[in-house]
Amino acid sequence: MELIGILIIIAGFAMKLDTIAVVVVAGIATGLVADMSIGDILRTLGEGFMANRATCLFMLTVPIIGLCERYGLKAKAGELIKQARGVSVGVLLSGYAFIREITIAMGVTLGGHPQFVRPLVSPMAESTAVTKYGNLDDKDIDKVKAYSAASDNIGNFFGQNIFMANAGILLIASTLESLGINVDTLQLAKVAIPVGVIALILWTIRTILLDRKLKRKYGFRNSAGGTM
Repeated sequence: MELIGILIIIAGFAMKLDTIAVVVVAGIATGLVADMSIGDILRTLGEGFMANRATCLFMLTVPIIGLCERYGLKAKAGELIKQARGVSVGVLLSGYAFIREITIAMGVTLGGHPQFVRPLVSPMAESTAVTKYGNLDDKDIDKVKAYSAASDNIGNFFGQNIFMANAGILLIASTLESLGINVDTLQLAKVAIPVGVIALILWTIRTILLDRKLKRKYGFRNSAGGTM
């Protein structure tokens, strides 16, 4: 019976019910099975929320980004990139991955997907593709969006361990120390530098190949149609 909370969560997620409601109900059910009073259950839930309240800050970004998009943030981003005629999708996304990796390596985050990629990077990449090649197929539009998200993932993932005070580096150091292996976080960060550089080079090659694929497909189409 002590595992009833897990069963409620599995059933709730399978039925696609409200996530927060499912978790709260699971917590209350678990507390009741454990012979906790309602007051103790509410106190435990409150203490858990307060101890991890920083993880809930991302919820604030949803209405904020919604308001920004409501008043034309995505449109302005698209108009801005259209003025840069020499920029291609590959140049834009590889450049963003480079900036993302450098900033996260210095301990500065740009916000990630909801705060930066969706309202800015992805619309700019789409506008760049449409400006250079005309209207793209839905499949290629989705691919540009996917590459936009991947640029953030690669820059963030391979750049964060370059910052010696990053949580990942500290976790590695503390785990090794518990095994009797003393390591310096600075040494771990130095090891992560060539990995980050290699990842950035490989991603730049991927974005260049995307540019060439779009150019072959839509450049030929536009030339045949007489619109180029």
